[in-house]
Amino acid sequence: MVQKDTKRPRGRPRAFNEDEALTRATAVFWRAGYSATSMDDLSAATGMNRPSLYGAFGDKQALYLTTLERYAQRSRLAMDAALDDTLPLADALMRVYEGALALYFPPKEQPRGCFLIGTALTESVEDPEVRARLHDALAEFDNAFEIRLRSAQQKGELDASADVKALASVASAVLYTLALRSRAGDSRVTLRATASEGIRLICGERPTSAKSAVRRSR
Repeated sequence: MVQKDTKRPRGRPRAFNEDEALTRATAVFWRAGYSATSMDDLSAATGMNRPSLYGAFGDKQALYLTTLERYAQRSRLAMDAALDDTLPLADALMRVYEGALALYFPPKEQPRGCFLIGTALTESVEDPEVRARLHDALAEFDNAFEIRLRSAQQKGELDASADVKALASVASAVLYTLALRSRAGDSRVTLRATASEGIRLICGERPTSAKSAVRRSR
């Protein structure tokens, strides 16, 4: 009698999904920060053992730098899409800030602010590579705003004498305020009002009262 081999044939291993692993690693760093995150935490979150993580991304610092770069690139792409040149300037700017607030206030979760600013600011003091990534990313955001504001000036939406570079810095400052204060506990309604007033300032409009700004943001 010939016995059949009851062993299950070895199938091909599940393909490594780099994007999914980076998304999960980002979530861990975002929640706990770089220093408080261990390789064991990253291994548990990604479902990859430590040797696999090292093989795919390098050590913890290398993995963190990769998540920073990925976040910055995606943020810039989202900004470019939001700053649609066919829209009125005020609408385009609000699209940037609304998109940021949606990211900083995830549904059914605690407000988390901006991954880049929330985690890299602390590490940049001692880590020159993190500092360089942070500097480059913020410069890219400034540049995106400046390009859009210069276009608006050429179309007559901004006064010809307006300092576009300075206004781009103001636009970025509003974005960073949303990033920090969302993590510090300010409400989404309040921060949307802040964004609205920032836009009025950039566009050369008179500011409204604080109560009116919050009421309009609801």
